[in-house]
Amino acid sequence: MTSHNALESAAGNGPATAADRRRWIALAVLLTASFMDLVDATIVNIALPSIADDLGASYTALQWVTGGYALAFAIGLITGGRLGDIYGRRRVFLLGMGGFTAASLLCGIAGDPDLLIAARFLQGGTAALMVPQVLSIIHVTFPAEERGKVFGMFGAIVGLGAVTGPLLGALLTQWDIAGLDWRPIFLINLPVGIAGLIMGRRYIDESTAPQALRLDLIGVVLASAGLLALLYPLTTGREHDWPVWGFVSMAASVPLLMVFVAYERYKTRKDGSPLVELSLFKVKRFAAGIGVQLAFSATLGVFFLVWTLYMQLGLGWTPLHAGLTGVPFSIACSAAAGMSVGKIAPLLGARRTLQTGALTMVAGGLVYLGFADRYGTGISSWQMVLPLVLMGAGMGLIFAVLTDAILSEAPREHAGSASGLINTTNQTGFALGLGLTSVVFFSVVDEKLPVEGQRAFVTAFGNAMWWVSGVLGLVFLLMFALPKRAAVAPDAPVPAEEAAPEKVPAGV
Repeated sequence: MTSHNALESAAGNGPATAADRRRWIALAVLLTASFMDLVDATIVNIALPSIADDLGASYTALQWVTGGYALAFAIGLITGGRLGDIYGRRRVFLLGMGGFTAASLLCGIAGDPDLLIAARFLQGGTAALMVPQVLSIIHVTFPAEERGKVFGMFGAIVGLGAVTGPLLGALLTQWDIAGLDWRPIFLINLPVGIAGLIMGRRYIDESTAPQALRLDLIGVVLASAGLLALLYPLTTGREHDWPVWGFVSMAASVPLLMVFVAYERYKTRKDGSPLVELSLFKVKRFAAGIGVQLAFSATLGVFFLVWTLYMQLGLGWTPLHAGLTGVPFSIACSAAAGMSVGKIAPLLGARRTLQTGALTMVAGGLVYLGFADRYGTGISSWQMVLPLVLMGAGMGLIFAVLTDAILSEAPREHAGSASGLINTTNQTGFALGLGLTSVVFFSVVDEKLPVEGQRAFVTAFGNAMWWVSGVLGLVFLLMFALPKRAAVAPDAPVPAEEAAPEKVPAGV
């Protein structure tokens, strides 16, 4: 039975109850998959010190454990959506969920850092198959009058994942279930994934796009090569004392990305199905918004990694202590995000809301800097509450409003491409930030550790927070190019290439 036929049956008298039950069970499977992906993206950071102790992972390896997932997810997002449109959304969703579950098993049994990193890349790539199908399946399964309620449930799952992930990661690591230490943070996906595969195969109806775009595999290869040429030496260069080949590789990333742009122009002329719709960048405010998104996500990539290492390696806290310390941040972020779209943005306008969020995050970062310097390794969780609430609230104000502001002047016919590009930029920026921690955090640890001992992590955290605050100040200035008020788009079909809405970055 197709989704269209299921909806027609729901309109009748006899089959209505069965059809209605099918689609709500299907929704439960989709939301569970989204929750699994969100939690997996946020659960890992808190366990990184335990992973380092158990596997003997270097700082560079820890960066790749988180950055590899984000990079693979970013590269595969748009292509994953198109595969679903062409070959069937249920088929690709189940393929992604099966791959994600298998990758979780590989992560949980990895015996060395290289295997764990490879499994994390696989996790990110399979998540890129699974996640973009969620909204597309919802769109063809539920009529327009019910989608508001369904998307509200989806938003609640996003918020729940933001709060649950770090705390769940801390609990699973702290409990050391069956002597497995950090491994249950990945193995917990196995029963959920298997149940999702069984229920999804039974209750999710197949659908394809009527006029799906073609795949742009050459574009994927060029974009991947350009990003890896930049991020690989940026992440690993410090470990090898910044060799010449690293700078050559980073310099080569520029012409590689230029070739990617040239090919995308050719692809547009040839068959109208490029990986990236370059015409969007002719809209000044869209281009500025993508710049804001990239810089903002990079700051988050830096902050969330150095924050957990600062608390556990610098302050000597347990994973549970660190996880509980982050709860005020998550709550403030979720609360501010919930109010920003419905109450604050209509009152202040999109740009002022975003700038208020950026300044609030800068204030929180500066307060954190002051407290970390004043109290040193003796700082308590209670003394972190104020800066964390400020940073969380600021992030919440930005997170929910930024996508609307970027899309406000994007051509309606390219709304799906624009949405997918925003999500890809979000994950790419996060991966870039994780790479930059080599420069702003780990290099300082290497320099100060022989002299300062454990306090070197506090010094390095302070250096990273200065960098984060400075880039957030730049983000504030870039926001002047965004519209004062985001346009409110009417309900419209989800384009074939649309990816999932912007997800909470790893580590939240």
